[in-house]
Amino acid sequence: MEKITIDTEYITLTQALKLAGVIDTGGMVKWFLSEHEVYVNGELENRRGKKLYPGDYVRIKGIEEFVIES
Repeated sequence: MEKITIDTEYITLTQALKLAGVIDTGGMVKWFLSEHEVYVNGELENRRGKKLYPGDYVRIKGIEEFVIES
């Protein structure tokens, strides 16, 4: 499982997906979230501005899994 390290209080789902290499640009996130099931801490999430904090876990069904850490 990949780890995304941040030095701020939180990161948005869009920023996390970019850092994980899942999407190339922020403009792709709306399409990506409509086409793929993205789970944050086990709950389906479709808000691109969702704030992720250290300890949050993201799973994209069949594609990627990563955890946010500080």
